[in-house]
Amino acid sequence: MAQNQLRVAIIGGGLAGATLANALVRVSHIDVHVFESAPEFSERGAAVGLTINAQLALAQIFPPGMDILEKAGAVPMNSSRIILGSGPEAGTTVFDLATDDRGMTVHRASLLRELIAPLPKESLHPNKKLTATIPNESGVEIAFGDGTVYHFDAVIGADGIFSAVREHVLRGVNADEQSSASPAGFWDCRNVVPFEKAKATLGEKYFDVDRQYDWVGDGAFILHDVLEDRTMVQCVISGVEKDASIFRGRRRPLTREILTSSLSSWLGGPIADGMIKLICDQPDPSGYSQWEHTSTPTYVRDRVCLVGDAAHATTPWQGSGAGLAIEDAMVLGELFANIASADEIGAALKAYDLVRRPRCQQVIDSSRETGRILCGQVDLHADELRKLLAPRWDFIFGLDMELHKREALDALRTAQQK
Repeated sequence: MAQNQLRVAIIGGGLAGATLANALVRVSHIDVHVFESAPEFSERGAAVGLTINAQLALAQIFPPGMDILEKAGAVPMNSSRIILGSGPEAGTTVFDLATDDRGMTVHRASLLRELIAPLPKESLHPNKKLTATIPNESGVEIAFGDGTVYHFDAVIGADGIFSAVREHVLRGVNADEQSSASPAGFWDCRNVVPFEKAKATLGEKYFDVDRQYDWVGDGAFILHDVLEDRTMVQCVISGVEKDASIFRGRRRPLTREILTSSLSSWLGGPIADGMIKLICDQPDPSGYSQWEHTSTPTYVRDRVCLVGDAAHATTPWQGSGAGLAIEDAMVLGELFANIASADEIGAALKAYDLVRRPRCQQVIDSSRETGRILCGQVDLHADELRKLLAPRWDFIFGLDMELHKREALDALRTAQQK
């Protein structure tokens, strides 16, 4: 069967959009274009953790020998060590997570740089703010703030948690469901500091081995891990958000006094005092409310679909946001490689929705509950925490990528027959 050239637009040039573009550019009959609202392709934020499932999905997208993570300066983590940070057992190790399934930590901007590099320059369009998504009989028309209008066979929204494409997909669909992003009940703040400064402040013993340290305690959580070939360290403090309504938007100013109050029961322990010092060692310390998509009735509308945070924004407690976006890209790449005409795009997107939405919803719900545990909203004893936390990552790490792609293709064949 002859394959026609299919034109696909990706709205959003962050990690999700760039990964998807790499998956689609390798399909010979796909002409993919990426539209980014910002003046350049860039990522905000410090580090992103890539668990074993994220790495396996990435390996399905990129050919052998094209080591994107190595070029981005990713640091392998020997494990994530969970330790009590407050209370009578402060300093006690709860357990080491995924010693055999090593995760990696990489700076967001560095990873995006390497994801953008292989893409054809003519396919990248910065300074393009989407203003309208208009489906028609032959595909989808998209309009931008600069007055330009384009026509594509399919449009994929990778434009983040407050996605304009999401508004189009969900307009009029189960309007009573809580489909918009909303506060998940937690806040966090972070800084990236030089490796030697972190080691001197927190203690040399935490830097003998490259691992992520997760500190669990009363009402809060602390994390630190190494980045950029062991030259920098990411520092994070998170906590339970008692009343998100008192802040406008997600961002709020942060002071040493606020952090000291939030970690009052941690002070004098093994980690809090040094971490407060490192977080405050920046020009404008800020805290951010963690938001999520509590529920989403569909990721697809006709020839338009959602990926990454536009589809399933989740809290960061299980380190799976980026991994889910990479899995999305892997599945869509497989589906588009197995259709031959624009008439089959609808079936491909329905298959994507069928296999991806249940998994992503499971991660969203699991991550929120994991946050409650890690912020000490349970009995803070090592033995009890070990029982609660140890199995929580099994379903995330255990996804069989080949089986997942086969499930998507089975769903595609079923949709094509209807």
